[in-house]
Amino acid sequence: MRFWSKRRIVVLVLLAVAGFVAGRLVLRAVGNLMLGGTLFGGNFL
Repeated sequence: MRFWSKRRIVVLVLLAVAGFVAGRLVLRAVGNLMLGGTLFGGNFL
Protein backbone atom coordinates (compact mmCIF):
# COMPACT_ATOMS: atom_id res chain seq x y z
CA MET A 1 0.00 0.00 0.00
CA ARG A 2 1.63 3.18 -1.19
CA PHE A 3 0.86 6.34 0.75
CA TRP A 4 1.86 8.76 -2.03
CA SER A 5 -0.46 7.75 -4.85
CA LYS A 6 -0.36 9.65 -8.11
CA ARG A 7 -3.80 11.14 -7.49
CA ARG A 8 -2.73 12.45 -4.06
CA ILE A 9 0.34 14.11 -5.57
CA VAL A 10 -1.73 15.76 -8.31
CA VAL A 11 -4.25 17.07 -5.76
CA LEU A 12 -1.46 18.47 -3.56
CA VAL A 13 0.17 20.21 -6.54
CA LEU A 14 -3.13 21.75 -7.61
CA LEU A 15 -3.80 22.96 -4.07
CA ALA A 16 -0.30 24.45 -3.84
CA VAL A 17 -0.72 26.34 -7.13
CA ALA A 18 -4.19 27.58 -6.16
CA GLY A 19 -2.90 28.70 -2.76
CA PHE A 20 0.02 30.54 -4.34
CA VAL A 21 -2.22 32.37 -6.82
CA ALA A 22 -4.77 33.24 -4.11
CA GLY A 23 -1.97 34.52 -1.86
CA ARG A 24 -0.63 36.75 -4.63
CA LEU A 25 -4.11 38.16 -5.28
CA VAL A 26 -4.65 38.87 -1.58
CA LEU A 27 -1.26 40.61 -1.28
CA ARG A 28 -2.01 42.70 -4.37
CA ALA A 29 -5.47 43.64 -3.07
CA VAL A 30 -4.10 44.66 0.35
CA GLY A 31 -1.27 46.65 -1.23
CA ASN A 32 -3.64 48.44 -3.56
CA LEU A 33 -6.01 49.27 -0.71
CA MET A 34 -3.12 50.81 1.24
CA LEU A 35 -1.93 52.77 -1.78
CA GLY A 36 -5.44 53.75 -2.86
CA GLY A 37 -5.00 52.13 -6.27
CA THR A 38 -7.34 50.00 -8.33
CA LEU A 39 -7.16 46.20 -8.13
CA PHE A 40 -6.28 45.48 -11.76
CA GLY A 41 -5.26 48.90 -13.01
CA GLY A 42 -1.79 50.41 -13.08
CA ASN A 43 1.53 48.60 -12.98
CA PHE A 44 1.87 48.11 -9.20
CA LEU A 45 3.68 44.84 -8.43
